[in-house]
Amino acid sequence: MYTGTKRILKISIAIFLLSLPLIIVFIINYIKVPDNSQQTETIAVIIPRGVSLQVVADTLLQKKLITDKDLFILWVTTMGMDRSIKAGYYDVPLGLNHAQLVRYLAQAQAKEIKVTLLEGWNLKQVALELANTLDLDQGKFLTLTKDATFIKDLGINAVTLEGYLLPDTYFFYWGIEEKQVISLLVQQCLDIFNSEVMVRLDSLNMTPHQIITLASIIEGEAIYDDERDIISAVYHNRLKRKIKLQADPTIQYILDGPPRRLLYKDLEIDSPYNTYKYYGLPPGPINNPGKKSILAAIYPAKTDYLYFVAKGDGRHTFTHSAAQHAREKAKFNKIRREVYRGKNSQNK
Repeated sequence: MYTGTKRILKISIAIFLLSLPLIIVFIINYIKVPDNSQQTETIAVIIPRGVSLQVVADTLLQKKLITDKDLFILWVTTMGMDRSIKAGYYDVPLGLNHAQLVRYLAQAQAKEIKVTLLEGWNLKQVALELANTLDLDQGKFLTLTKDATFIKDLGINAVTLEGYLLPDTYFFYWGIEEKQVISLLVQQCLDIFNSEVMVRLDSLNMTPHQIITLASIIEGEAIYDDERDIISAVYHNRLKRKIKLQADPTIQYILDGPPRRLLYKDLEIDSPYNTYKYYGLPPGPINNPGKKSILAAIYPAKTDYLYFVAKGDGRHTFTHSAAQHAREKAKFNKIRREVYRGKNSQNK
């Protein structure tokens, strides 16, 4: 009887050894992620930073990429990949079994997210957009933009980073931290001030901070690119002649709420940002200007204009004297009154 048992054991071992290659092939094929180069059907999955494996499983179940959370978690732990699934934004192919899905998430390259920051946005608007697109902590982001130590470490001599978060279209990986985003945006801004530009600033007797401050005012005034350097020239000329800038965007900056038509009482607000009341540039930028406005501030047009007034179509009329400016302003006010009356008659 003992001999028979021993013989059965030998046969079983032999069968197992003969079957082992097939078992290995089966396991490999089961776990191996199929080539999805031709795969067009995918589902977007976001894995936030710091979430548990349970939360990841809940997300995948909600997206109908798995049918059993416990089985998925078992595969993750069995394959030793519980620390291999990283935060990120992924396009996951449909039709993967649990083991293939685990391997895919452990090996896949996270997808970059396109983020567009518009010229003229202030810190709060930038923070809100990044919170909506990248799930950054808006409060933490804003706190960092006013953190004196962090600002100094970035090489900025300013109270806040208003003006230094260069607007552009960027591509970020999901899970990027607030400090990393801010550092990248600031560096993009500082890169504009190369050695050639710094020589130019010496000739203007201006610092990068003053240039960015001026650029933010230009950004607040200009709609059309071909007017940016002319608007810049007006402000440069007024600074040289010690004439108050009288820039409406600086008043809008100190008012609560969205931009509105300015009133005479607004021009009397006692603030260092009130360029109707105080000479020179305000203490700092009033928004985050784009590269075109920064370059316009560095390279103003060669003109002796001292004034400009809106035409009502987004463009401006530029003049040399206060008398010319007054006439053009009267024309614009007439157009504005006619438009106002037209709107009122339509509403009756």
